[in-house]
Amino acid sequence: MIKFLLAFILSFSTYALAPGDKAPNFELKGSDGKTWKLSELKGKTVVLEWYNDGCPYVRKHYDPNNMQNLQKKFGSNVVWLTVNSSAPGKQGHLANTEEAKQKYAEEKMASNAILLDGTVGSKVGREYGAKTTPHMYIIDKNGLIAYNGAIDSIKSADSGDIKKADPLFANAVASVLDGKKVSKAKNAPYGCSVKY
Repeated sequence: MIKFLLAFILSFSTYALAPGDKAPNFELKGSDGKTWKLSELKGKTVVLEWYNDGCPYVRKHYDPNNMQNLQKKFGSNVVWLTVNSSAPGKQGHLANTEEAKQKYAEEKMASNAILLDGTVGSKVGREYGAKTTPHMYIIDKNGLIAYNGAIDSIKSADSGDIKKADPLFANAVASVLDGKKVSKAKNAPYGCSVKY
């Protein structure tokens, strides 16, 4: 029992990932058929967006094209990776690159790829401490966490709230790209729990 509790606590200990921490490396297959390795993206700003198509909080941002518009807005300046950590048999699980490719097209995504974390034990989600869908991270050019938190300030599933909210994540991306300190760089994400 003690071993189980220790393993459980350790599996979630990285929830403490804070701005300035080194981003854990990963190697995941993408919807584009490529294997994406964080170690090969050094020198680039990287966005990680946790995603589950069945989550109403994800739908809040995808149905009115808010997420896709952000992907387009920042896409030429960042590597934007949409991460699916839903485990087999759980809501939103994508079993292979073909399913991910189809979902990418259906959503009209403008990120670089959907990464299949759920097919390999959701290791990346656990290492990053991803709690919700969406949960947004920004990794700076030095491979350090620059932002860990919510997409915006209104914790609802109503897309009508997007325009009223403080765009925490978008402001953070703009600050990182301008070489400025990120305000509210760590905050509580909101959404559906990641389906580990």
